[in-house]
Amino acid sequence: MQASKAKTTSVDAREAGQDEAIVYLNGEFLPLDQAKVPVLDRGFIFGDGIYEVVPAYSRRPFRWPEHLTRLKRSLGKIKITNPYSDAEWLTLIESLIQRHPWSNQFIYLHITRGVAKRDHAFPKDCQPTVFAMSSALQAVPEALRSEGVAAITLDDQRWLHCDIKSISLLGNVLARQAAVDAHAAECIQFRDGQMTEGSSSNIWLVRGGEVIGAPVDHRILEGIRVGLIEALCKSCGIGFRTDAISRDEVFQADELLLSSATKEVLAITKLDGRAVGDGKPGAIFRRIYALYQDFKQSIMRHAA
Repeated sequence: MQASKAKTTSVDAREAGQDEAIVYLNGEFLPLDQAKVPVLDRGFIFGDGIYEVVPAYSRRPFRWPEHLTRLKRSLGKIKITNPYSDAEWLTLIESLIQRHPWSNQFIYLHITRGVAKRDHAFPKDCQPTVFAMSSALQAVPEALRSEGVAAITLDDQRWLHCDIKSISLLGNVLARQAAVDAHAAECIQFRDGQMTEGSSSNIWLVRGGEVIGAPVDHRILEGIRVGLIEALCKSCGIGFRTDAISRDEVFQADELLLSSATKEVLAITKLDGRAVGDGKPGAIFRRIYALYQDFKQSIMRHAA
């Protein structure tokens, strides 16, 4: 495996200049502008690959075992051989984190089937391409936390394997752009009249003091924060369950929340131009947000 046998040059972002990120590509750490992928890589030609986004707080990967489990599940579902052992994956991301100056980062992992002559069928004896990069993890602006964000509703027009964290993200890109065009932070998608998820986040409905999410099946990506939100709710006696959620139920919600790796947890206070609840972040959001921050602080304390 390349992570443990990588050409680990001494260069890091602090030596190369903070604006010159160091990335990992197929066994080597090198400046971003030197990383090259052949044009026949199947990720470029077909979008044939998977990815993960892993936050790191105080240089510690956040819920790494859960991210690794999902990465391996996605690789298995599209029949790409996992190129690294669990220990080698961890060595890779820890090495990448240490090469950058930011205490809080997010790591992007990108694995494709590899380079081969263009043919839809899987090539034989193809070596996966492994790419990873780190970016500074910016804190969510206080205004978004205190005021909430706007969202729009859309029909979910993506493929039916959303449980795979595929690099083929055109459906998500179009949904996100629709939200941007409407001056909204996110969209809430519906398939056959039932809520699925956002363009890049999980969506939560609050009703009667209970947090409700969409069923975890092929129609949504099981966000790492799904398990965390459930655990946080149970830790303080907030009801939690997953169930089919109709469009009418979404519009009648007491509160709406979104969660993702980079946004953490935010309140949706306006949907299609209409106020959600009283139009302000609600009590359940404030409780879950506080618990989320406490959970992060516990990680940072252990890193100290």
